[in-house]
Amino acid sequence: MPSESAPPPVAATPVAALPVPGRERAIGLACAFAVVVVWAGFALSGRLSARQSFTPWDVGALRYMGSLLAGLLLAARFGWPRLPPRQVLGLAAGAAFGFPLCAYWAFRYAPAAHAGVLLTGTLPFLTALLAALVLGEGFSRARLLSLGVVAAGIALLAGDTFAAWPGAWRGDLLFLAGSFSWAVFTVLLRRWRVPALTATTALALYPPLLYLPLWWLFLPSSLGEAPAGAIAYQFVYQGFIAVVVAGFLFARAVVALGGALTTTITALTPALSALGAWPLLGEPLGLAGLAGVAMVSLGMALGVLGQGTGQGTGQGTGQGRGTR
Repeated sequence: MPSESAPPPVAATPVAALPVPGRERAIGLACAFAVVVVWAGFALSGRLSARQSFTPWDVGALRYMGSLLAGLLLAARFGWPRLPPRQVLGLAAGAAFGFPLCAYWAFRYAPAAHAGVLLTGTLPFLTALLAALVLGEGFSRARLLSLGVVAAGIALLAGDTFAAWPGAWRGDLLFLAGSFSWAVFTVLLRRWRVPALTATTALALYPPLLYLPLWWLFLPSSLGEAPAGAIAYQFVYQGFIAVVVAGFLFARAVVALGGALTTTITALTPALSALGAWPLLGEPLGLAGLAGVAMVSLGMALGVLGQGTGQGTGQGTGQGRGTR
C-alpha cells in the first residue's frame, strides 16, 4: 500500500519547466559582449569599404545578398518567419535600412572613431530615452551613474578625434540617424517581444527583396571595378556576420537582459572601434582618446554590476521564446 505522505509524481514537471535566471543572464551577457566585437568589426569594415571601389549602395547590396542567402538557409532549417506585416516593416525600417545605409554613407565622410562615438556610443542614451517614452522604463541611480560615466568617456573620445576631421559633420549626422534607427528597432523588439531567431530570419529575408531590384535597376554601382577579395570579404562580413550573427546575438541579449542593459554593454563598441582603427586603418588616438576608452569601459562595467540578477532576467521574461 503506497504511503499517503509520498509527494505527487507531477511535482517534478513545473520544477523542470522553471527558468534559470542565472543561466539566462549569462547567455544574455555573452551575446551582448559578442555583439560589441561584431559591431566594432562592422565599423572597421565599413570604413575600409569607403577606401575600396564601392559605392555605399554597393556595400548595401553585398549586405543584402549575403543576408538573403543566410535567411533562406535559416528558413529551410527552422521554417519561414511568421510576423505581422507592420512588425516586419517597423523592425526592417530601423535595423535593415536606416542603420546600415546611413552608416555606409557616413563612412564616406567620417572615420571609424566617429562611427564608434556616434553610431554606437549614443545608442544607450537614445534607447533609454525612447524606452522611457514608449515603454515607461525608469532610471535607477546605478543606471544614471553608468550613463554619466559613458557620456564622459565618449566626450573624451570625441574631443580627441573630431578636431582632426573638421569636414566630417555630414558623416556625423548620418551616424546619429543610424543610431536613432537602431534605437527604434531595439524598443520595438522589446515592445513586441519578437523571438530572436524570428527577428533575425525576417530581417535577413525580406529587406533584400525590396532593395536588390532597386539597386540593380536604378542605383549607381562600381561593383565591377572592385577586387574579388574585397567583394568576398564585404559579402561575408556585411551579409552574414553583421546581419545574421549580430542580429541574432543582439535580439537574444535584449530578450535576456532588456534593451537598457544590452545597449549599455554595447557602449564598449566605440572604444574597441577606436583602438582597432589605430593599427588597422592608421587613425590614431591621443591621450584623451585613450582616457575616453577607459571611461567608457568603466561606465559599461558599472551598468552591468549595477543591475541585479533579478532585474536582468525579469526584463527578459519570455526567455523560452528567445531562442526562436
